[in-house]
This record gives sequence, structure tokens and C-alpha cells, in this order.
Amino acid sequence: MTHPVPSQSRLAYLPISMFGMVMGLAGFTIALHKGESALGIGHSLSFAASVFVFTVFGILAGAYFAKALRFPQEVVHEFNHVIRLSFFPAISISLILLSIIALNLNQTLALVLWSLGTPLQLLFTLVILSNWMHHEKFEIHHSNPAWFIPIVGNILVPITGVALGFEQISWFYFSIGLVFWIILFTILMNRYFFHSPMPGKLLPTLFILIAPPAVGFISWHALHPGSIDNLGHVLYDIALFITLLLFFQGKRFLQVPFGLPFWAYTFPIAAMTIASLIMFEATQSAFYALVAAGLFGFLTVLISYLLIKTLRAVRAGTICVPE
Repeated sequence: MTHPVPSQSRLAYLPISMFGMVMGLAGFTIALHKGESALGIGHSLSFAASVFVFTVFGILAGAYFAKALRFPQEVVHEFNHVIRLSFFPAISISLILLSIIALNLNQTLALVLWSLGTPLQLLFTLVILSNWMHHEKFEIHHSNPAWFIPIVGNILVPITGVALGFEQISWFYFSIGLVFWIILFTILMNRYFFHSPMPGKLLPTLFILIAPPAVGFISWHALHPGSIDNLGHVLYDIALFITLLLFFQGKRFLQVPFGLPFWAYTFPIAAMTIASLIMFEATQSAFYALVAAGLFGFLTVLISYLLIKTLRAVRAGTICVPE
């Protein structure tokens, strides 16, 4: 049983994985704005969600910066951790996602956020891949879907980059993300098929498998606006299959007790919702409208549930405790 930690020391144990909350909320906000556009209604709800997610990011960024100043050894410990290392790019991904939200609010703000998040994402990718290549601690059982996080951020770059006129830079990041997604996907399938299963508390991270092809489809569409070409169909359909595969295993996920890894459900589902809305806009097929509506309804309930559970856990002092 986990016992509450005195409040004055809880900052030291603020986990880097908390930025996964920003990713989920930002994805929900982008999906909400896209849905409002598809329905031809105003954007008051997505604007309120935008304010909320910017606020959450500001609070978390300020808190983690304070942790870095007061407890630098804890930040170093997280960065050297075989699992938590992969969550550091959630910071740069959050900045890129906020830049996508800002495209509908203020182009200058979008440019600033994108200009901060994009080089930081490249830096994290270089550092983490270098660690993986020259390590003495990683084993096959350490591999998990969170390893996609340093890669998915690269695939996100074109969504804002193309809109701001940085097409060549966008191609660079898209190429990195797409190729390394295939490499890491192969590694993870090898782990799942031939090695011991992941710990139960990390099962929600399996939903991260949806994100690379779903985000890849969204970015590919940004790079190739208009009708959906063959590669676009492949990316969307493999994302849809992985979504079906994971929902088919729903009973396993329902048995996992609540924890911060639950936020891993949110961003991939949001990405799949956005991808389905794009497919609907391009094809006007009722099937994609139903998929998007179903996923968005599920995402809305899930976000509401996770916010309530997370706030209760914070008040109970069961978050930000030693591992």
C-alpha cells in the first residue's frame, strides 16, 4: 500500500509522465475544434478547452522547473530511468500540440510554441536514441510503447510546420518519425510475442501503439492536402486496426487499477478521432462520421473520468510519491 508523502517533499517526486496529461487534453481540444468545424458550429467550447490546457501546461511546467531547481538529483534519476526517460519528450510534444491549438487563436503564438518545441524534440530524439545505442542497462523487457513518445513528436511537427510555411523542415521530421516508428514497432512486436508480458500498471501504454500511424496520417494529409492517397489509406487503416485490436482486449484494461499511466489512453484516441474526422471530410462517408463520433464520445467520458480520479489522487496524496 502506498502511503501519502509529506507535502513539502512531494515536489521531488513529481513524475515527468504528468506531461502525458497535457498531451491528452491538447489532443481532446484539437479534436473538439475539428468536430465543431465539421458540424458548422461555433468554437466557444474548444476555446474554453484551449484555455484550460494552456493553464494545465503552465502549472506543470512551472512545477517541474521548480523541481529541477530544488531537487536536480531527482530529475537526473528520472532521466537515467529505463522507463521514465522516454517521457521527457512529452514536454516538447506538449509545446508542439499547443502550437496546433494556437493556429486557431494567434499565428504568432503558434510560431513561438512551434519554434520552441521543434528543436527541443530533435534534441530529445538525438539524446534518447544515442542512449539506446550506447547503453549498458536496457533489456528487451524494458521496451514498451512509451518508446514511441520520442518518435511521435517528430511526426507531429508538420501539422503546424506546413501551416506556417516550413515545408522542408516538416518533411525532415516526418521522415524521422515514420521510419523509426516502423523500427520500434518491430522491436515491440518481438517483445510481445516472444517475451514476458508488461507489468499490469503499464498496460494502458499499449494504446500509444495507435498514435504513430494516426498522427502519421494527419501529418501526411497536411503535407498532401486534398484527397486521401494510397499511403494515407494505409496509415489510417492500420491505426484503425490497432484501435480495434486494443478495444477487443478491453477486459484486460478494465482490470488495471487507476494510475497516471491511464492518461496514455487519451492522446492516441484523440489522434484517431481527428484522423477519422479528416477521413470524413475527404470522403463524406457516414462510416467515418460514426467512427469519429463514437471515439469522441468515449474520449469525452474518459477525459472527465481521468480528471476526477487524478484530482482525487492529488488531494489524497497518492500522486508524487516514491516509486
